Amino acid sequence: MATAPKVSADAGATASTIRHLWTYMWPENRPDLRMRVIWAIAALLAAKVATTLVPFAYKGIIDTLSASGPDTALVLGLAVPIILVIAYGLGQIIDSGFQQLRDILFSSVGQHAVRRLAYETFVHIHKLSLRFHLQRKTGGLSRVIERGTKGIETIVRFTMLNTAPTLIEFVIVGVVFGVMFGLAYVLVLAVTVGLYLAFTVRASNWRIAIRRDMNDSDTDANSKAIDSLLNFETVKYFGNERMEADRYDGAMAGYERAATRIWTSLGVLNFGQGVIFWLGMIVISIMAAQGVMAGDLTVGDFVLLNTFMMQIYRPLNMIGFVYREIRQSLADIEAMFALLDQSPEIDDRPDARPLDISGPVLRFEDVHFHYDPDRAILKGVSFEVPAGKTIAVVGPSGAGKSTVSRLIYRFYDATSGRVTIDGQDVREVTQESLRAAIGMVPQDTVLFNDTIAYNIRYGRPDATEAEVHAAAEMAQIAGFIERLPRGYETQVGERGLKLSGGEKQRVAIARTILKAPPILILDEATSALDTQTERDIQSALDTVSKGRTTLVIAHRLSTVISADEIIVLRDGTIAERGTHETLLALDGLYAQMWNRQREAAEASERLRAAQDDPEGFVTRRAQEEPAE
Repeated sequence: MATAPKVSADAGATASTIRHLWTYMWPENRPDLRMRVIWAIAALLAAKVATTLVPFAYKGIIDTLSASGPDTALVLGLAVPIILVIAYGLGQIIDSGFQQLRDILFSSVGQHAVRRLAYETFVHIHKLSLRFHLQRKTGGLSRVIERGTKGIETIVRFTMLNTAPTLIEFVIVGVVFGVMFGLAYVLVLAVTVGLYLAFTVRASNWRIAIRRDMNDSDTDANSKAIDSLLNFETVKYFGNERMEADRYDGAMAGYERAATRIWTSLGVLNFGQGVIFWLGMIVISIMAAQGVMAGDLTVGDFVLLNTFMMQIYRPLNMIGFVYREIRQSLADIEAMFALLDQSPEIDDRPDARPLDISGPVLRFEDVHFHYDPDRAILKGVSFEVPAGKTIAVVGPSGAGKSTVSRLIYRFYDATSGRVTIDGQDVREVTQESLRAAIGMVPQDTVLFNDTIAYNIRYGRPDATEAEVHAAAEMAQIAGFIERLPRGYETQVGERGLKLSGGEKQRVAIARTILKAPPILILDEATSALDTQTERDIQSALDTVSKGRTTLVIAHRLSTVISADEIIVLRDGTIAERGTHETLLALDGLYAQMWNRQREAAEASERLRAAQDDPEGFVTRRAQEEPAE
């Protein structure tokens, strides 16, 4: 699909927006939809012809039945009024039929435009950087897309199905007034329409500011609701249901005030429009009544003028409605267009080529990186992960460990230096091929709200059922899954909350096994688990990493003892490096971290033993037993 044009919904950008949207209403490579547009326009014109002829039939009926009408009734008897009544009814039917046909023909065109823009926005959002998504609220983002999509549908539909027909009708009525009744009537009509449109534009622009306030309050309330629901357990832990409800109610109070102002302003707008139109109607009716009394016009002419004015009122009122809807829709979609205007921080170069894997050997070459220029994260880091070997990166919090994995994945680019795979700078290869070569088991595994099978198969969507089961077997979770009532079709819940931390990690390992990447990154994959679960998961991880180029980012040093080399980061630089035994012998930062974690583990074991034996039975028995 084509890339969405970059548009900004600033004041006065209506025509520009419609021009860009026309590419979606007249889509390339879809002759069927283009033909529908042509037939819809033909139906539109046919409806306008019928609309114009109907008042003349009505005039004929009045003149025929009126005492002051022509003498044709004496010749044809009752045939003329009957024929005119039938023509009047048929004209209304034809008008209504062609209008509905126009809507039917254009419906698929409009929905196709909505679908394409929604798709392109969704794709574009996934192209935006991790930095962008860390700064956005998911609930607010989904609301922006939802309102923007509806706004696009409104603009596409109203510009094609209402604005164009109304303009055609204005021209036709103006010509009829000029030819049949004179320029004075045209002048009154033009002044009425002009004042009506000017008032509508001014009042609608005033309402747009109110609509923006309402949208902001709506987005804020939706973000707070989703954030609270995603953190349901945390809310319960601290008993803060009332606080969350008050936060949500505070946001909804802003929405309530803005919505009340919207309805109030709508009442003012509608009343002002009615006053302007009916003043114009009164002037034209007085002029027509004087014409009838002077003998220049018939009663049918008076009815004709009034019929045309009433007929104009419907599209004229629609023009006001359409303008309000378009302007309000522009307020809704300006945030969506702003998303489309966002350039991805990380993008493929024009000459980017697929990653060519031969080792693979992963290398950091004097890599510097910062999220904020005032705070450097990595300061000249250099190391190599040889093919098939396991290298661990450890260090205190804030040392830059997780940044290493983000640079490999190209969530960010190095400020200076290079990250290479088999000598290829990751910035010079396509992101698709780069990420296809890497498997990740993160610390915080978030699963899709679907089945266990779906979440495992996410590693390779075309995998067979047998391959999914084999991956679960290797991840040591197959037995658990098979004991579940629905097995692999068990729903895992929002973010996988129906599974324990260890079960989620095993699912994450299974989908990485299914992906079968040549490079594996374990980003603190067991730091959030208890000791026993950690040992079980570590066994599965050892199986997965065997024969793969593996980078382990760890908090618990017990998980990296067998690594071929351990890199110790401190303040963004490599403080120490070597095997576990070598680093302990250095008695430096690594040894300090090791001793602290060992002491904490021993204290935890003593506490657990005390809880298991509160009476101190074991201790007393040990004291009573004679020494050998």
